[in-house]
Amino acid sequence: MNIKVFKNYNLLSEAAANQVLQQVSLKPDSLLCFASGDSPTGTLDYLIQYAKQGKIDFSSCFFVGLDEWIGMDEKNEGSCKHYLYTHFLNHLKIERQQIRLFDAKCVDTELECLKMNNFINEKGGLDLIIVGVGINGHIGLNEPGTNFSTYAHYSILDEVTIKVGQKYFKQQTELPGGITLGLRHLTESKKAILIASGNKKADIIVKALEGTISATVPASIFQTIPGSYILLDNDSAGKLKKV
Repeated sequence: MNIKVFKNYNLLSEAAANQVLQQVSLKPDSLLCFASGDSPTGTLDYLIQYAKQGKIDFSSCFFVGLDEWIGMDEKNEGSCKHYLYTHFLNHLKIERQQIRLFDAKCVDTELECLKMNNFINEKGGLDLIIVGVGINGHIGLNEPGTNFSTYAHYSILDEVTIKVGQKYFKQQTELPGGITLGLRHLTESKKAILIASGNKKADIIVKALEGTISATVPASIFQTIPGSYILLDNDSAGKLKKV
């Protein structure tokens, strides 16, 4: 676990983008996974800029989605699909067959999870994954109490996640559940990166990185991943003792 602290969110985002740049330079057909939400937006902006400048070529890469709200697709403005297409995929020349996002409107979530697991396995596993962390410690929609050994699975959402998740929607929206990559995907990824910024993340960051390793705080799994990167700004790292 390599913890790096930056002066601000912009520098943090640039550093995360540079990790992706390095990965794709080494392996042009990398399998990549980016979270949706507030945390990765700056990173994705840098990657779009790099692509337009010719610094990075995503044309041979493959992409998988981290998670999705049950019952939603890209037509729902608060969905993870909508975020990824709006903030990243629509800006690049990437063929649809290179993208595998969860079908959260499926009838059989178990089968959908199996399809996602198989897609990842067929590509030789994730080469790089960037995730954020919820204030309750969730990673993706791996909620508090999720077993560290899980692959893709249906998720019963924590009340904190349901409440905080409303910020992505223009009106109060029912969030009946989630579908997500598992924490096992995180530990098996060749490069796992956690990004967090702002004072509101300081409490959970100290629990995750300096507290007990426990399913109660899913993000604490990063303490068990030797080659992982934790990229923070000064605010989110403010309560850490070892930095």
